[in-house]
Amino acid sequence: VQLQASGGGLVQAGGSLRLSCAASGVNLEYYTMGWFRQAPGKEREGIACISMRATSTSYAAPVKGRFTISRDNIKNMVYLQMNSLKPEDTAVYYCAGGSFVSTGWGLGESLYDYWGQGTQVTVSS
Repeated sequence: VQLQASGGGLVQAGGSLRLSCAASGVNLEYYTMGWFRQAPGKEREGIACISMRATSTSYAAPVKGRFTISRDNIKNMVYLQMNSLKPEDTAVYYCAGGSFVSTGWGLGESLYDYWGQGTQVTVSS
């Protein structure tokens, strides 16, 4: 099982990025998917998750209204659209998959079974 996150980079404050997470060796249709991030010197935090059939999503307060998680189970992909980026969004972003059933919750790190390698997002002021 491998999750590959991509799409990170350097962007100015107020800009946008779209992160992608590609899966191999696993059918993402059977997994709740989440995005996490870890800023320098801070613990990794859950920021968004989406249920198996994309019927429910959940966002952490710092990103709510700016970030949108989505998925394409046919392509076996998960996305994170990030708008109105702020310098405090600078972090390594990880995608993760968990076999639990979410009805709009699931930002806890311990819920997830599989993790991608992370992609760096840097937002300059």
